[in-house]
Amino acid sequence: MKLHALQALVAAVEDGSLRNAARRLGLSQPALTKVIRELEIELAAPLLVRTTQGVLPTAQGQVLFEHARKVARELQTATEQISQLGGDMRGELTIGAVPVAVMLLIPETLRTYGSAFPAIKLRVSEELYLAQLQRLRSGLVDVAVGGIPGDLASGEFVTEELMSTTMVVVVRKGHPRAKARHLAQLADAKWVYTGGFDASAATVTGYALQLFERHGLPAPPAGAVVNSTLALISLVGTGDHVGLLPRQIAEHPLAAQHLSILRLAEDGLPLTIGAMIRRDSVISPAIRHFIAHLHRAAHQVRALP
Repeated sequence: MKLHALQALVAAVEDGSLRNAARRLGLSQPALTKVIRELEIELAAPLLVRTTQGVLPTAQGQVLFEHARKVARELQTATEQISQLGGDMRGELTIGAVPVAVMLLIPETLRTYGSAFPAIKLRVSEELYLAQLQRLRSGLVDVAVGGIPGDLASGEFVTEELMSTTMVVVVRKGHPRAKARHLAQLADAKWVYTGGFDASAATVTGYALQLFERHGLPAPPAGAVVNSTLALISLVGTGDHVGLLPRQIAEHPLAAQHLSILRLAEDGLPLTIGAMIRRDSVISPAIRHFIAHLHRAAHQVRALP
């Protein structure tokens, strides 16, 4: 199986068009079609189907596409690391960060890191709930910045602690439960969960579940499951949902004008925010320097009054 054939498949699936994929790779469309056809013959399986909108992967094509994309990314990363070890600090880094890190750590990190290494392109995506670490595990992000899971598998990831926060319970101003003083009084409320859905157990995961478990209470059913800070604040701020937010975000003027932090007898959910990378990956100079700049930003946050 040749690398250029895998690159052709990746381009065709990502672009959804053989014409666009051929242009992207600098090939003619017939040449691209031939390469993919030879790949199908080699595997004895159809990889693409033509539709009126373009091309789509078959089930077999989707499997190969996912692996081929990972291979392409690993090769690109290896090339960049070799250049960086030679002093040529160029390449790309993809960062997945939770909202409190996006608000408090990422801006200063991007400012100082971007100034020091202008040829490194940084991509930042918001990750509302990192505990499952799926994107980091699959190689779709290089560094994850968020709450370090308490049950993190030993040996799978390298972690660097950066700062601490507390997840607090929030409701809209004037909410019927705004005077609740115990978590148990919210057990039948409509909670917004910020995790994922575990199909095998038919349950949701997330910080709200952890909060109730921490205080020995059964978790309430999910009123909604979101993976966006805006969605969470919108649901809580305009309806009767209850949610959890990092205290720094809940106290921010943009959120505080719509939300109230409940004064509960039970403590909020403490979180240690850290940087996480895969242990089996080579820590490139670009990643090593990025984590150093994260530490500098975190030091400034801790020094604030």
